[in-house]
Amino acid sequence: MSISEAVTDGIRVEVRAEYVPEQSEPEQKRWLFAYHIRITNESDRTVQLVSRHWIITDADGQEEHVRGEGVVGRQPVLESGAAHEYTSFCPLPTSFGTMSGSYLMRDTDGNMFEIAIGTFTLSEPFAVN
Repeated sequence: MSISEAVTDGIRVEVRAEYVPEQSEPEQKRWLFAYHIRITNESDRTVQLVSRHWIITDADGQEEHVRGEGVVGRQPVLESGAAHEYTSFCPLPTSFGTMSGSYLMRDTDGNMFEIAIGTFTLSEPFAVN
């Protein structure tokens, strides 16, 4: 299991990623990974997650950028001390790769700012020596 953690402007993003063998088809060049995210507002202001930007890189160095509103259909509002958790999935054409990215946030004054999502590894067990 891969883990990453990043803090930007008082917003902590923790990620745990794991291989999902029962939904993967290596013979078809399809590996599925789950990633579990916890976003914690450690600042003294209320913020809302507006959008996401993922950078997904497979073992062949192919990079894909994924942008979209919110996360899993939601744009959560986090008061000071609150957290939001969700799980999503990433299919890859290789047995390992990486993900990183950012969330665009808005505070109650309408100020927009980006927070980092630290790089984490997507890896089938024993795929990387």
